[in-house]
Amino acid sequence: MRGTYVELIETQVDVSDLEIGMHVIRLDRPWEDTDFLVQGFIINDTSDLHAVRRQCEYVVIQGVAEKRREPIEKTPDSNRLAGLFNRKKNQAQAPQPGTARPIPRKRVSYINQVSVGRELQNVSMRFEEAQDTAKSIMSGLRVSRALDINNARAVVNDCVESVLRNESALMLLTRIKNQDEYTAEHCINVSILAAAFGKHLGMIKGEIQNLALCGLLHDVGKTRIPNEVLNKPGRLTSEEFDLMKNHAVHGRTILMSTGAALHSAVDVAFSHHEREDGKGYPRGLPAEKIPYFAKIIALVDTYDAITSKRVYQKALASMHALEIIHKNRGTQFDAELADAFIQMIGIYPPGSVVEMMNGEVGIVVESDPDHKLKPKVLMVRDALKIPKTPARILDLKMGPLDEQDRPYHISKEVPDGTYGIVLQDFVKGGLIVAATSPALDPEEDEWGY
Repeated sequence: MRGTYVELIETQVDVSDLEIGMHVIRLDRPWEDTDFLVQGFIINDTSDLHAVRRQCEYVVIQGVAEKRREPIEKTPDSNRLAGLFNRKKNQAQAPQPGTARPIPRKRVSYINQVSVGRELQNVSMRFEEAQDTAKSIMSGLRVSRALDINNARAVVNDCVESVLRNESALMLLTRIKNQDEYTAEHCINVSILAAAFGKHLGMIKGEIQNLALCGLLHDVGKTRIPNEVLNKPGRLTSEEFDLMKNHAVHGRTILMSTGAALHSAVDVAFSHHEREDGKGYPRGLPAEKIPYFAKIIALVDTYDAITSKRVYQKALASMHALEIIHKNRGTQFDAELADAFIQMIGIYPPGSVVEMMNGEVGIVVESDPDHKLKPKVLMVRDALKIPKTPARILDLKMGPLDEQDRPYHISKEVPDGTYGIVLQDFVKGGLIVAATSPALDPEEDEWGY
């Protein structure tokens, strides 16, 4: 039969010949030996190119070739390679059908201004104040008290300033969870994580502040949901779930009634449960009509919810949450934003409790975006799970060796509380601040390698 058909083709390519838009499916080394979070990805920008070129010599890419059904003469490999991709290099970042807008190019590249230890020391008390403010907002709205938007902005702006100095400090503090205060703590956590994501995306400061305010206020509509439904320990009935879904409408109503110019926050409160496939609520919007900030908050909201302990669900590890987000990219979440969020969080975000291959256990205090598998870790338990005295910082990208002269490698993330390691105790006791202060930098004293 005459005509053409499409065939998937795999081709080995030297990393120097890679271009934006190419689909990498295999590397010249095991995936686990690299910093790449998922196996198989499309090169979206120059940072992806640099990451592949830094870690590999060649890769295998996949493309499509349009072929005639009747026999044709063979063409040189160079010509075949040129025809693998059905879109031009500059089309790789074009918006896909069904998206409201593509991720904008970074306008600001931020550099952390202080160490995580110093920022933790500065911001720990303010974080508690921010939590108290979130609780006050939610409890006040529940009894029909007016929203103090000026106070909300002040708290958010303080958090944004901290994130711009060093996002790892507040990101670590968001890992401290209190089941009894879930809704309020969730709101401030979403605000902080949204600010960190905005920084990662290269937004300007004013946009980050606006996005963080949207995060703080995204769930205010839950103050109109009865407590017996909001805090029910078991599965909701269909009637109760319909009642719960109304919080998006209630949030819109509450924020519109403040009289303040909160257009983005109104959009987010109303639309953060809409989905890319049009199956979200309350309006079932198609992807192109979902506000951009609502798409961002949807990701952050889901991540913090999955990693939090609630009355009806135990907390899951960060990696599990990212796997869920990746699985639902393009259906529940904007695919490009989901990829960017996964890159921002990394495999072992600050506050993660991790067990090493040799059995020792530590707390991740700072992540390096260029070395996702090799963060800085505060080692707090030895191989027998006995507390280390004193605890010490290991910078895994420096290749430290254990007592058997074997390199330290993370085996897995374990839940907070495992082996008696409770993140909140280390923060409250000042141990993380002390261990990560500049005076204890690995290059300056015996705490490091």
